[in-house]
Amino acid sequence: MTQDLLYQIGLTLIEGVGDVNAKSLLAYCGSAQEVFVQKKSHLQKIPGIGEIVARSVTSSKAVLVRAEKEVEFIHKYNIKPLFFGSADYPRRLKYCSDSPVLLYYKGTANLNAEKIIAIVGTRRPSKYGIEKTIELVNGLENTGALIISGLAYGVDVLAHKTALENGLETVGVVGHGLDRIYPQLHDKIAKKMLKQGGLLSDFMSGTAPDAVNFPKRNRIVAGLCDALVVVESKRTGGSLITATIANSYNKDVFSLPGRAGDVLAEGGNGLIKRNRAALIENAEDLLYAMQWQETVKKSTRTPQIPLLLNLSEEEKPVMALFEAKPSLHIDEICQATQFPVSKVSAILLQLEFSNLLRSKPGKLYELT
Repeated sequence: MTQDLLYQIGLTLIEGVGDVNAKSLLAYCGSAQEVFVQKKSHLQKIPGIGEIVARSVTSSKAVLVRAEKEVEFIHKYNIKPLFFGSADYPRRLKYCSDSPVLLYYKGTANLNAEKIIAIVGTRRPSKYGIEKTIELVNGLENTGALIISGLAYGVDVLAHKTALENGLETVGVVGHGLDRIYPQLHDKIAKKMLKQGGLLSDFMSGTAPDAVNFPKRNRIVAGLCDALVVVESKRTGGSLITATIANSYNKDVFSLPGRAGDVLAEGGNGLIKRNRAALIENAEDLLYAMQWQETVKKSTRTPQIPLLLNLSEEEKPVMALFEAKPSLHIDEICQATQFPVSKVSAILLQLEFSNLLRSKPGKLYELT
């Protein structure tokens, strides 16, 4: 296990090999260790891997020295490494093309929880923003949802704090190594989160909280959630980056509306105006949109599975999934078929046109 981890960390340290290329290398080589022993001529034949990257891989044995130090840090501080393709890697991130190949996690929360809600917003919320954030999280008290955010000032830390007060698990996705807490002021709440949630990062120890790290952090927040809520944001706020990424991942994005002309309302209101986010006013609206309300009556009708006739070879395995479960989330379909999100979305759309499936809020699909 330690030997595998050594090469897995080493893979993330090779210059010129990002998350996308790393996944290609893993797919063709079979394991991180095999990547390091392949010849340059073989690596060059892998789609997306050119001569420069291949040369970088074959001349990068030195990164294993740094990787060995990180293995020691992981064992010393009980960090849990989550490697792409492993059983405990967050399933929602598996279908994001640029998701991290390796994550570092410390905590108690299940990153594959049934309901995961990301709450993001400005670092300097107004009185209204503070009140709405608290109200929103309070309204989620009995849902069992996992609340995630970025542990930053403002809306982020307020969402974490309120989640803890309501007995909800909450995970902070940080833009630095797990050998520190940033901002330092949030050290106390971060320690509480380790017992009722956790901290997650794709940066190894020693990585400072540099500005360039936070947009990378945002893609994890966006990919890990089912629903992302923007509370308050300026027109160019970092929360809009997260919302844009979430939309690209086919996630459900929501925004609490603000007063027209308010600088902190420009970002969220803009998302709503451009149909990039649905308007919600409270937790009840969110739960209704995601169909997470326990009071919603389930249909007693047993859906009939259509005969798998006149279906394409790609449509058949998708329709077959509904034999065991009449309602499925798009992530479940991707996981079962091993098709990418883009392909599954196209197949589901065609099946809707054929009146075999219908879409529901929350990226759920059911038989007609």
